Amino acid sequence: MLAQSAPANPWFTWDYVKDNSEDIRTALEQHITLTLQTIVLGLLVAVPLALVARRWRWLAGPILGAAGVLYTIPSLALFAFLAPFTGTTNPRTVLIGLVIYALLVLVRNIVAGLDSVPEDVREAARGMGYGPARLFWRIELPVALPTIMAGVRIATVSTVALVTVGVITGNGGLGQLIVRGFFNNFYRAEIATATALCLALALTADLALAGLTRVLSPWARRQTARSAT
Repeated sequence: MLAQSAPANPWFTWDYVKDNSEDIRTALEQHITLTLQTIVLGLLVAVPLALVARRWRWLAGPILGAAGVLYTIPSLALFAFLAPFTGTTNPRTVLIGLVIYALLVLVRNIVAGLDSVPEDVREAARGMGYGPARLFWRIELPVALPTIMAGVRIATVSTVALVTVGVITGNGGLGQLIVRGFFNNFYRAEIATATALCLALALTADLALAGLTRVLSPWARRQTARSAT
């Protein structure tokens, strides 16, 4: 008697996508939401920290050092530490952890961007009567923008990947589908579909931010073109 063949388990099938479209959409929406919230909150925290580090140089080392130490904490340990305070299944547990991981890249790139502003440009602006706030918004920020946006791109792509770790709290976005596929007799279509969506989301976000950088800093594009010629 011939042994029964194992059921097909392809890496991708449209049947899975059609039958689970609602779950996929919900997971994708949560993934995008957590990523956007992380970058926005990360910038709200990182910009003041970078300005402090730029204004008082002796604080730059401790600020970047603290961000570096927090970045090295394993995500599972960090979520376990936060859970008693924010709730085991609360999305804020994952969000706080993601913001902490994004800080090192964001603060470092903002500081590097501000440091790249030529001192003679600052002096010229001050000579024209620019105060600290106007100098920052009209001179320093535009010049530093390409470097800052490079940090935002790195932080965004890494956040897309890190969101999946939030599955341990039930808030892992597409990570929920990946883990569910592992426990569902290694359902390849579920794992591959969620993984492909993570990759597509990271690539789309990176390309969108690259385009936004070009729009916001046309002078940098012209400078690059002149250097190439």
